[in-house]
Amino acid sequence: MSSLSVGGRLHLFEIATLPETLMSSDSAPELVVTNLNRNFTGVSATIDQLLRIQEKNYKTLFCGNPLPAVNTKPVSIRQAILSSFRAPRNRPCIIWHVRRNCEMFWALVARDLLRLPIKTVFTSAAIRRHSALPRFLISRMDAVVATSPRAAGFVPNVVAVVPHGVDTSSFQPAVDRASAWQATGFSGKRGIATVGRVRPEKGTDLFVEAMIRILPHHPEVTALIIGKTEAKFARFSQALKRRIAEAGLEGRICFTGEIEKQKLPEILSALTLLVAVPRYEGYGMTPLEAMASGTPVVVSDTGAFATFVANSKSGRLVPINDIEKVCDAVEEILDDPNLAEDMSRGARETVEQEFSVTQEIEGIGQVYQQLWELRNAA
Repeated sequence: MSSLSVGGRLHLFEIATLPETLMSSDSAPELVVTNLNRNFTGVSATIDQLLRIQEKNYKTLFCGNPLPAVNTKPVSIRQAILSSFRAPRNRPCIIWHVRRNCEMFWALVARDLLRLPIKTVFTSAAIRRHSALPRFLISRMDAVVATSPRAAGFVPNVVAVVPHGVDTSSFQPAVDRASAWQATGFSGKRGIATVGRVRPEKGTDLFVEAMIRILPHHPEVTALIIGKTEAKFARFSQALKRRIAEAGLEGRICFTGEIEKQKLPEILSALTLLVAVPRYEGYGMTPLEAMASGTPVVVSDTGAFATFVANSKSGRLVPINDIEKVCDAVEEILDDPNLAEDMSRGARETVEQEFSVTQEIEGIGQVYQQLWELRNAA
């Protein structure tokens, strides 16, 4: 039987016949973290941010595809299983923290078929009912961490709600926003942006329509659409560009393509406003990253966005698909510099108090500890 290949092929019958004495307790990890998607997605970004810190706190094995902020060289799924034959001396079991269907599958192979001493943790951000396969896989997890109260309502075995957090040392407010914007090289004196893949689900068309209505009244503002356009959405993107051209706003509404991860903090801190109005989002990190950068946000009522602006001190929440409300919220902030400045401070404070990566690490660490203590008690 052959299977998913990540850095080498794995045959189940081969792995099942390996002797349990192959690996010693001294070399066993405390934590296995998986990243089996070759694309760098939002899930990948959260793993990247967390693992960089977790590998300092635990004896960690990273399995799958490389991540930019993680120095540890990843191993194959075969090597991860081989390394899990014995629990480490200081722990009753190894924790596998997984986030995707294929990762749950391999964790269950290791735990239930090979009967290795592991416990499984799954992080769930989705705010809609899963299809049959992921529902089954999630039901077999030892612990589920939901990223928001809404997400917790769609999955079983939730032991904690732990919001995703932001590295507030990487995302910081600009000392001088006007100078920071000028340094980006984009035109105008102020910037507004949306960040995410160019497609209908992300509300790229809503952002374009709002900018077409707003920019004629704000000649100093340039709008950026930051994100990759996949081939299947090329026509969608071209239609938006035609709409921009017809409005005479070429050069003021700019498709930047995907921006390198290392450059995003300086762009976000230079913005006057971030607009994130998707029709669906599981969680949504970009508004939090903007807020950490001292940038107010206008967000639609999906994902965990409502919790980001719950007190309205960091931005505005608008209904999904409501272009009028989007325009009203954007213009309110653009037209009132004092409000924008207050929201800038409020945005940073909200992230520091409620959505820092340090708090996320602590919350997940408590889940790990509970599993280790339960195994000890058993």
